[in-house]
Parts: sequence; C-alpha cells; structure tokens
Amino acid sequence: MSQSASILSDSQPVFPSKPSILASLPDIPFASGVCSPHTQQQIDLLLLAIEALELGASEQMLVTIRQLELQSVIKNRVSLWRLRCSNPWRRSYSREDLTIDQAKALVILAGDRAKRLTVLIRQLLLAEQQMREKHLPLENHFRLSEYLERFRAHFGSRMNRRRAKVSAYLTSEKELNELALAYLSKLLFCTGTKGLQRVWYSLFDGEVA
Repeated sequence: MSQSASILSDSQPVFPSKPSILASLPDIPFASGVCSPHTQQQIDLLLLAIEALELGASEQMLVTIRQLELQSVIKNRVSLWRLRCSNPWRRSYSREDLTIDQAKALVILAGDRAKRLTVLIRQLLLAEQQMREKHLPLENHFRLSEYLERFRAHFGSRMNRRRAKVSAYLTSEKELNELALAYLSKLLFCTGTKGLQRVWYSLFDGEVA
C-alpha cells in the first residue's frame, strides 16, 4: 500500500461544513444570529416526546444523525446532549444559545424520527380522542398511559424544579400530560406535507418582525 493510501485510510472522516439538508428549512433573520430560549425549549421538548415514544431513542437519534449526514453540526452523543441543554428549563442548562444551523439540525432530526414513528403517533392521538369522547381517563389506555408516564419521568428527571413553570408542571400531572400530548401533536404535524417547515416557523412565532 502506498504511503498516500495509508494516510487516507487512517484519516478521520471529513464532513461538509454545512450539511445540504439544512437548506430544507428556511433561514430565520435574527439580528443576534441565535435562537431565543423559548425556541430552544420547544426543540428540546420535541426530542423529549420522541424519547417517550420509543425505547432506545437516544441511540436511534445518533444513527439518524449519521444517516442525515449532520455530524458536522451534531458531532456525537455529548454534542447532542449539550445542544439540548440550551433549553433553559434543564437542570444542566448550558446558557449557550443555539445557532440557526444547530436548531435546524435538531428539528430535522426530530422530524425524521417522527416520520419513522408516524403509525404509533397516529394510534396514540386516536386513542386520546376516543378516551376523551368516552369521558374515560387517558391512563385507561395502556399505550397512551405508557407514553405519558415516560414523558413525565423524563421531564421530572431532567428539568430544573426551581424554575417556576417546571415546578407548576411537576405539581400537576394533568397539565404535564397535556404538555406531552401537545408535543405528540406537533410530532404528527412534522410528518405531513410541508409539516416540518410549518413546525419550524411555529417555533419562532412572535419573534420575527
């Protein structure tokens, strides 16, 4: 083997500085160039809802990051965790704002995972509708109850109870369930035609002139 070939085989993979898939979401014209805390919070909760939907979701997210060639933005597991810690509700809040490209990468990741879970998401939302129509507790439906329980568990273990809004959710199982269902609906919206773009715009409601 030639020296040049040996060097090439031992080198680390080179990723494009800006993945082309980021262009699927429009740029948002912020003077600061970074996302607001509210936007960062919503993105993290989208991913939290996915974690509540499937076991091993974190590993699946890392696989999806590689498949979507997003490694130049989300390098590894630690990088993903740090980006999610931009959510000000987090116990491990990083105080580092997401750039638009980082936010796009996370939303595209959430959208891709949501598409793979479309059937389950539809089943759970249909179950919610049926339980409400029958005036039955949501917990009476096993799979829906399982999703809500996981969402509450993830939320309780990762969010900062000293934040007033977090504390309010943690003292009201009903309110936290409604939050979990709201993000389940957002995930379903991601799976529709142009849904991901609409969810992307919704993250910035009231923030763009």
